[in-house]
Amino acid sequence: MKILIVGAGAVGGYFGARLHVAGRDVSFLVRPQRAALLREHGLRVKSPAGNLALRDARLLDTAELAPHYDLVILSCKAYDLESAIESLAPAIGQQTAILPLLNGMQHLDILEQRFGAAAVLGGQCVIAGTLDADGAIVHLNNVAGLTFGERSGGITARAQAIFDTLSGAGFDVNLSENILQSMWEKWTMLATLASSTSLMRASVGDILQGPGGLAFIEGMLAECAGIAELQGYKPGETFYNRTRGVLTEHGSLLTASMFRDISNGNRIEADHIVGDLIRRGDAKGAKTTLLQLAYLHLKTYEAYRARVSS
Repeated sequence: MKILIVGAGAVGGYFGARLHVAGRDVSFLVRPQRAALLREHGLRVKSPAGNLALRDARLLDTAELAPHYDLVILSCKAYDLESAIESLAPAIGQQTAILPLLNGMQHLDILEQRFGAAAVLGGQCVIAGTLDADGAIVHLNNVAGLTFGERSGGITARAQAIFDTLSGAGFDVNLSENILQSMWEKWTMLATLASSTSLMRASVGDILQGPGGLAFIEGMLAECAGIAELQGYKPGETFYNRTRGVLTEHGSLLTASMFRDISNGNRIEADHIVGDLIRRGDAKGAKTTLLQLAYLHLKTYEAYRARVSS
C-alpha cells in the first residue's frame, strides 16, 4: 500500500516515521523550508517509545505527485486546510482514501466537496508532540494512537486493508465501526478544554480554585455535549464521566494547545473547533451561552493579533 503523509510535523511526521521504520511504503509531502531542514538533519523523533533519525525518508513536493497513492494521511491545522488540499490534489486517484486527523467536523465537509464522499474517511489521533528549535519531533509522553473508520459505519475491505497496513508500526491503531461517534466525543472534550482554558488563560486546576470554577467547567462541558446529542451523537456515559473527571481534577496542570498557542502569539483554530460547534448548535436550538463567550474571546484575540502584526 502506497502512503502519502501530508506534512512532516509533530503529528504526521511522528506516525509517518514509525511507519517508515516498520517497512511501509511512505512518502512525505512537505513545504520547501521544512524539506530543506529535513534533508540537512534528517527526520528525527525524540520519544519515550524510542528515538529515530531517518536519513532516507522520501520527501516530495506537489510537482512530484501522481495519482497512485492508496492512502493519504492529512494532519494539518484547520487554517492550513485549503492550501493543503491544493498541494495534495495531484495525489488523489480513484482508489485513494483520505484519512484526515484534524479536529472537529468542518474539514470533512470541505474534503467531501472537493474529492467526493467515498474518498474521505473519518479519523482522529491522540498524541502530545511538538517541534523543538532544531525541527526535531518531540513526543511528550508514551501515548500515540490513531482511530479511523468509514463514515458510513461498519467494516469494509478497504478499511480492513488500511488497518492491517498501519498496525504493528509502534503506535496504537483502532478501526472503528462508528467513527463519527468517536469524533464527536473527542470534539466535545476538546472544545470544552480549549474554550475553558483559553477563556480563563489558565489550567484546569487554576480554574477550579476560583469561585464558580467547577460550575463553569461543568457548564461548558454540558453545552458541548448537548450540541453533540442534538446532532445525533450523544456522548456515551463512560466517556462523559471520564471526561468530566479529567476536566475537574483539582491541581491539574492540563491546558489545551489552543491556550498555549494564544500564550505564544500563534494562530489558532477558533472557527474550526469552537465557531463551527456553535453554528451547529444554533441550528438545533442548543444552549451556547458559555461557548459564545469563549468564541468572542478567541475572535478578539485573532483581531488583536492581526492588528499588532500588520
